[in-house]
Amino acid sequence: MSFGPERLPETTALGDRFYPVYLRVFDEDDRFVARLERKLAQARIDDTVELYLSRAIGAGAVAGVCLTILGAIVGYGLFGTGIVDVGGPLGVHVPNPTILALLEALRVPMLVAATGLAFGTLGFLGGFGSLVAIPHARASARRREIDILLPDAVSFMYALSIGGLDRLEIVEAMAGADDAYGEVAREFRTVHTEATSLDIDYRTAIRRRARETPSDELSQFLTDLLSVVDSGGDTERFLEEKRRKHARTARQEQERTLETLELFGELYMTLSLFPLLLLIVTVVVQLLPNATVPPEMLYLTVYALVPLIGIAFLVLISTVKHDDPGDGTLSLAANGNRLRNGEKRHPSDGGPVDEPAGTYAVFDRIESREATHRAMRILRRPHHFFRNNPSYTLAVTVPASLAIVAVAVASGSIPVTWAGLLERPLLGTVVYAYLPLYVVGGPLAIAAEWNRRRRAAVVETLSEELWKLSSANETGLTPLESMESVAETGTGKLSRELERIRAKVGYGTSLRRALVEFANAYRIPRLARTVRLIAESQAASNRISAVLRTAARTSETHDELERERRSRTRMQVVIIVMTFLTVFAVIAILETQFLDAMAGGAVATPGAPADSASGGAVPPDALSVLLFHAVVLQAVVSGTLCGYIRNADLLSGLKYALALATIALVGWAVVI
Repeated sequence: MSFGPERLPETTALGDRFYPVYLRVFDEDDRFVARLERKLAQARIDDTVELYLSRAIGAGAVAGVCLTILGAIVGYGLFGTGIVDVGGPLGVHVPNPTILALLEALRVPMLVAATGLAFGTLGFLGGFGSLVAIPHARASARRREIDILLPDAVSFMYALSIGGLDRLEIVEAMAGADDAYGEVAREFRTVHTEATSLDIDYRTAIRRRARETPSDELSQFLTDLLSVVDSGGDTERFLEEKRRKHARTARQEQERTLETLELFGELYMTLSLFPLLLLIVTVVVQLLPNATVPPEMLYLTVYALVPLIGIAFLVLISTVKHDDPGDGTLSLAANGNRLRNGEKRHPSDGGPVDEPAGTYAVFDRIESREATHRAMRILRRPHHFFRNNPSYTLAVTVPASLAIVAVAVASGSIPVTWAGLLERPLLGTVVYAYLPLYVVGGPLAIAAEWNRRRRAAVVETLSEELWKLSSANETGLTPLESMESVAETGTGKLSRELERIRAKVGYGTSLRRALVEFANAYRIPRLARTVRLIAESQAASNRISAVLRTAARTSETHDELERERRSRTRMQVVIIVMTFLTVFAVIAILETQFLDAMAGGAVATPGAPADSASGGAVPPDALSVLLFHAVVLQAVVSGTLCGYIRNADLLSGLKYALALATIALVGWAVVI
């Protein structure tokens, strides 16, 4: 890729200034440059590699200069002002007194310069490396999304092929399904754009995309598709074989993921006991005469180590946990393109106009009336609004919890110092920790769980309803008549939604729009992909029974994977909960047996100092509070992990966190 003068106006000033540096540092055939150029293409970053590296060098240089100055200031503050003593002998024999005096005089400036140079080097590496890492991170994210969505995308193409579309129409339909198939659709859109707009034949476009895509699975699929196109083979049979292959691959990938999660669960069970063991050792050391325990170590163990272990495992799980990409919303536009921020939809796009076009006052009145209607609908049914948007509960509960705590502090009914908390640990912990947890986490957990169950009820019978739709359509009914027939015989939530779709069409709404509105009301990626398939198929023909059968098989595959995932993750949740209960039981024994003995020892020696009975630096009442807080933090961390492992959603962990924290509170109240 060569640098052209036509790109100069589009580049930043930083990249322009450091482009000569790039020419001196890198060669045209440099392997690092070639790899980065490939990553830029895979990440869809519209910059030439020359300009991107020039900008990275500039960013590294700016960061290096800034940190060099900061390092020199820090070095002077440490060595020049005498905070760090550097006045000792050099440690080497210098026979010449003049050279020795010179070295003594240059000692501090050299240390300051070395500090500035070290900071500057780190700054340059950080600035340059961060920009170089961006294409790799984006390409990796795109590869992950493509690999997850590819089995469903192949099923989509196979369904279209048995619906009567040829190869080019399938590519075009796939290119327009950006709202359902994300990065997979964008790869096919590139093929379609190059073939239709850049006067490149489809074979060349497919070959180029197979070479530049970040996903090895998609690259192999495109290569095999190209061979079928070149040989004039049966596309429908090819897509059917690929659908089965990717279904098997999805099962194998989930099996590996579940095995990794089981390993992480066992690892967490072991490492989460480390803070407990540290606290046990501390209590035992407290019983020894003349033994001292640094209080800082206990505070760091409880308030830092316990949460950090949970956060570390959340990060580990997120690297292997496969969520469902996409937000589950579809576009009414024929090509599936979504609007970017601030972009308005044109009436010719086939969807609703987001904002009225024009300057007439009537449009302002319409917009005002519509906003008023939305507000009144929310006020009439606020619980439905919070169910559909669980995070919006924070706008009410967070100020409420802060106000309650502020009133309690202002009234003097709760302790406001650490000494006061040691005197009334249960009351202080309940007000400062449990009250916000219940006030904020309770409504959020209820809304999130309600939303999850509402969405799950729709896809619960999706496979069964698709089979019914296919059978009804095979008898000669149109897709709309098939939906009406299934809605009359069904009893689930999906049947009621099909009846609502039929009613909307009866009042003049197009079937495509009614289907899209149905999918967007639940925002389930799996449901959105199924609706996209039905909408594309019914637009081409009323005979879509074969397409519906394919959608039903794909849905059944998802159901099987989901059942296996829930069965395997249930054991992980049980392991984490049992680990917490074990921690709580051991800490309760420490509280009732050992700490009482320590307190009794302190009373037995009335003439000794407060901590001399145990020899430690942490009094028993402080240890009791730390043990209680360790249990509470362990409950919240364990509950959050349970929910994330179960549903790949942090909000679903709130109900587990609330339950385990309640067990900790009730159990501790009984213990003390």
